[in-house]
Amino acid sequence: MDKYICEVCGYVYDPEIGDPDSGIKPGTPFDELPDDWVCPLCGVSKENFEKVIN
Repeated sequence: MDKYICEVCGYVYDPEIGDPDSGIKPGTPFDELPDDWVCPLCGVSKENFEKVIN
């Protein structure tokens, strides 16, 4: 599963970890996050995230 990085603050969404503080379970791919999910660090929307290229 791909990781995504916030272009504003640098937070990396790792689907293997999820976002437990927001109720997102481990194993949740980025494209399955709810439309209203926001960056847990800076609060911007999913549109401000870019796929991490290894």
